[in-house]
Formats: sequence, structure tokens, C-alpha cells
Amino acid sequence: MASEKTRDNQTVLGGYRALDLTDEKGAMCGWALAALGAEVIKVEPPGGDPSRSIPPFYGGVPHPEKSLFFFAYNTNKKSITLNLETVDGRVIFEKLVRSADFVIESFKPGYMEAQGLGYSALDHINPRIVMTAITPFGQTGPYRGFKTSDLMCSAMSGFMYLTGDPDREPIRISVPQAYALGGAEGAIATMTAHYFRERTGEGQYVDVSIRESMLKTAPYSLPWMEKYGKLTKRSGPYWTLMGQNTRVHWPCKDGSVTFVLPAIKINPDLCRRFIEWMAEKGIIHESFNRIDWNHPDMASITPQIQNELESSILNLCKTLTRSELMEGLIARGITAAPVNTMEDISRNEQLRARDFWEQVEHGEMGASIPYPGAFIRATETPCVKKHRAPMIGEHNREIYVDFLGIPKKELVILKVAGII
Repeated sequence: MASEKTRDNQTVLGGYRALDLTDEKGAMCGWALAALGAEVIKVEPPGGDPSRSIPPFYGGVPHPEKSLFFFAYNTNKKSITLNLETVDGRVIFEKLVRSADFVIESFKPGYMEAQGLGYSALDHINPRIVMTAITPFGQTGPYRGFKTSDLMCSAMSGFMYLTGDPDREPIRISVPQAYALGGAEGAIATMTAHYFRERTGEGQYVDVSIRESMLKTAPYSLPWMEKYGKLTKRSGPYWTLMGQNTRVHWPCKDGSVTFVLPAIKINPDLCRRFIEWMAEKGIIHESFNRIDWNHPDMASITPQIQNELESSILNLCKTLTRSELMEGLIARGITAAPVNTMEDISRNEQLRARDFWEQVEHGEMGASIPYPGAFIRATETPCVKKHRAPMIGEHNREIYVDFLGIPKKELVILKVAGII
């Protein structure tokens, strides 16, 4: 059954509307739908979404309209304020649902049902609605009502156990991972339900667990445990390959470079190229001179020689800058990459050549801020050009007065009553 929506542009979701009730746990989902062309209306409580208080803030001054975190995850959205815990607020929301295609939310399980706005109620209003719930542990199971954080979802998924040095405690990644991944998986699941609806005309309920999303970051670890009874462990600057630790992180004068140093027995030719380079620099262990690198005797390659090779290459790296090290590696046909900082990323010539960065105007602050660009590139269905995240209730008049037809005088009464 074809959609009854009239496409108004050439984006994937042009002409579709989403009501976004998420906080930071699911903001990425609405962000993706908006990038694909949907009209995403962020429904915030009066006073604004609590995620507006997440630092850092533009100019370093805490303010709900200056959270860079909120900016990043809410581009291309509109904002209305609405109190769902009031009778009038629920009535207004139901009116919005009649013309909506998606509802995404990240409340604790049971909250929407308690407000009389669960999927069964919304399905009765609009049988085509796709409702996506993004929560830490999903809608069922003994953990369904537990409170948590991005950090806890990472820890409980096993992701954190794999991160860090083997002789130290597990560590977190400085930028939140779990909530972003849960939101991204929510967007994929929502689009899958949308595809089903376009074929059948039926909406459905989508249940996304952030913890389960994080579990998928290392799916090989589970069969490894089942098959061999061994835990995959964090290995710091090493990659464990065929039972041997292989260094992949190499510090130099002004940062780090990553490349894989194979065991001599695995790739003697590649190791020979390193040794020739070290010989040019005068940094070479005498034990290497006893090896015929054109026809090496593998039986004579001991773990000690392998360790000496790693130590010598470390000494070589420390004499070079990142650019010097990268230039030498590339010239010798060795696959490598610099470990970039965010400053490096902002200046990267490859990203500039692809017009990855988009300047977004923030007129209210008199500033233009660079944002990451489209997450997909498609000739027929491109992502929309970014515009800044909305201010609190910025689109109340557009949605309530122009679209729903609520008189302006009544809008004032609703605001005074704390309903919007």
C-alpha cells in the first residue's frame, strides 16, 4: 500500500513528520530523521529539555540556549513546549499525532502508558503511526525500570571491559558512546518500520535497548567465549593476533601514529623495510645484522628478536614528527594513519575536499559554527542542509496557531497555565 503522504522535495523523508519526545538518550534518532528531510518537532517540557544543560556551552557560560551538546544533536529540528502531564497537554499531543508519521521517545518504560499516550492509544488515533521507544534496557525484562547513564550502559555491555590497558582498570571513552549508538540504532529501526508501513499501510511499535545496541560493538567476543572459554581482554597499545601481542600505537615527537607491526614470521618483507629504514638512521640492534632478510631462517627468529625489533622501531618513531613518520611509512608501502586530535580533524584536507563541514548560522549569538556534514551522500535523495538547533518553544506559534488553529489568546492562557 503506497503512502498517502505527498512528497514535497527530493529527500528521503520529505513530507513526513516526527514528534520527538527524547532527551539525550534518543536525540540522535530525531537528528537522523531530520537530516533525511522529515519535519521533526521536538516536544519539550515547559522550560526546555534537560539535555540543554549538558556542557560544554558556547562562550563557556552555562545557558539552556548555548549547550553545544544540544546544538550537535538537534540540528534541523523545530521546538514546541508542551506538558504531557496535564489533560490539555495530552489533548494537544493527540491532535499532533493525527498528522504525524513517527513518535520517538526515551521516557522510562510505562511513562507514556501512564499518560494515556502509549502505543495502543496512539495506534487508535493514527493506525499508520510508527512509535519508537529508546531506553537503557528496553521495555521488558527485570532491568526495564532501572535508571542508568551512558557510562553504565557502556560498562554493562562489556564495551568498557575491552577498553584500556591490560594491567589497569577499564576506562570510558571521553565522548558518550552508548546514547549516540542507541539513537542511531533507533533511527535504523524506525526507518525499517517506515519501509514496512509503506508496503502495508500499518504502523508499529519499535523497542530499542541502548545496552543491547552497545553489545553489538564487539559481537565476536561472545562466540570467542562460547567456543574457547576465553575472555577477550583489553590490550592497550597492542592488538592480540594469533596469541601474540602486536603493537599498533606508536608515539612520536608530536603525537602518535597507528600501524600494525607484524610478527617477523608473518611478514618478513615488511619487517625488512623497517630495518633498512632504521639502518639509514643508525638506529638498529646488532642482532638484526645476523639475519639474511632476503631468505630469513624462521627457526632463528625468537621472541626476543621480535621484541628488539619493536623496541628499535619505537626509538625510531620518537625521533620523528607525525608528518615525518607518516611520510616515511607511506614511502615504504606501510599502511599507517596519524592518531588525529579534533583540531587535526577540523583541518583535514580530505574532509575539506569533500565539503564535509557545514557552517551553520546562529544569528541569535551573532556566530557561525562549523558542524559535521551529511551522514550519507546520495545523488537522488541528499540530506538537507543544516540549520541550527531550535530555541525553547521557538515554533509554538507556527505549530499551535498556524497548524492546529489554536487562537492566539488561548495560547497565552495555555502558557500561563504551564501547559505549553
